[in-house]
Amino acid sequence: MTDRRPAQQVAAPPMRRLAVLAALAACLLAAPLPAQAHAILVDSTPPALGHVAAGQVTLRLRYNSRIDRGRSRLELIRPDKSQATLVIGAGSTENVLVTTATLTPGAYVVRWQVLAVDGHITRGDLPFTVTGP
Repeated sequence: MTDRRPAQQVAAPPMRRLAVLAALAACLLAAPLPAQAHAILVDSTPPALGHVAAGQVTLRLRYNSRIDRGRSRLELIRPDKSQATLVIGAGSTENVLVTTATLTPGAYVVRWQVLAVDGHITRGDLPFTVTGP
């Protein structure tokens, strides 16, 4: 009995199948993947290396993605290198942490640690200076 299938229906040679599979794999690897949205500090009050007047100071840190406030931390490093945990205030939103502190003149650092909703923890320092009255 003879094969009466048209030529285009005959199975492709093994090398051609391999080339097609390799091209398909390359396309799948080149496809964009979902972004891993680490929380990155994009804006702050005071700004990094900025200056604020002594007294009651509102600190505001804005991130590029939503963060889990309950698992995030703000630490204040005072000019004498002592540390205090800052309470994250009610004015915070899904990507902004707000707190207040009474500060005297000197060089300060807010050390922040946030948990992005994608499960990644990021950390950083926000240095600023408090000036006299």
